[in-house]
Amino acid sequence: MRLIVGIGNPGTEYDRTRHNVGFEAIDRLSRRIAPGEIARSRFQAGVIETRLGDEKVLLLKPLTFVNRSGQTVSEAVRFYKLDPESDLLVLVDDTALTCGRVRVRETGGTGGHNGLRDISAKLGTDQWARVRIGIDGPGEIPLSSYVLGRFRPDQQDAVDQGIEQAVEAANCWINRGITAAMNAFNADREQSSSPEETNKNV
Repeated sequence: MRLIVGIGNPGTEYDRTRHNVGFEAIDRLSRRIAPGEIARSRFQAGVIETRLGDEKVLLLKPLTFVNRSGQTVSEAVRFYKLDPESDLLVLVDDTALTCGRVRVRETGGTGGHNGLRDISAKLGTDQWARVRIGIDGPGEIPLSSYVLGRFRPDQQDAVDQGIEQAVEAANCWINRGITAAMNAFNADREQSSSPEETNKNV
C-alpha cells in the first residue's frame, strides 16, 4: 500500500489558502486516479482508497488542522503497518520556494513547517518522502497571516501549475518510485527563494 497525505486545514474558510495547497493537490490526484470515488471519514481524515494495478493507494486529508497532522498520519501508518520510508508521501506548502515551484525529497527536516514537525514527532522519524509546493515567502506580512491568506492574482497561475506538477510527481512516485520522481521534477530547477530554515509555517 502507498499512503499519500495532503497537508491543509479543514473548512470552507480555508479553501484556496496558501496553507491548503496540499489539500488541493490531493483533490486533483483523486480526480485523476480515483474518479468518482467518495471520501469517507477515517483516521480523523477524509480518505479515498483506490488501486493502481497491484498497488493499493490511500489518499488522505487530515481533518485535525495543520499543526496536528501527525496524529492522523501515524494512525494510518500504524493501522496498515506501513514503512514510512518507502510507503509514505506528503504534499505540503513551502514558503522557501518560489510560488509554483516543486521540490521532491526522499527524506529531510521540517523546514520549520509545523505540520511536517508533527508528522515526524508522531512517527518518530523524518525518513519519509515529501513534495514541497512553493508559495513564495511572506515578505513583510506576518507568517501566520500570509499562509492562511489566499493567493494574489499574480500568484494564481504559478501556484495552479505547481499543484499540477505536485500531482504528476505523486503519480510518478506511485508508479516509479522516489528516485524517478526526484530525477523528473528536481532536475535543473533552482527553486529556493530563501533558505529552507526560514520556512517557519504555522
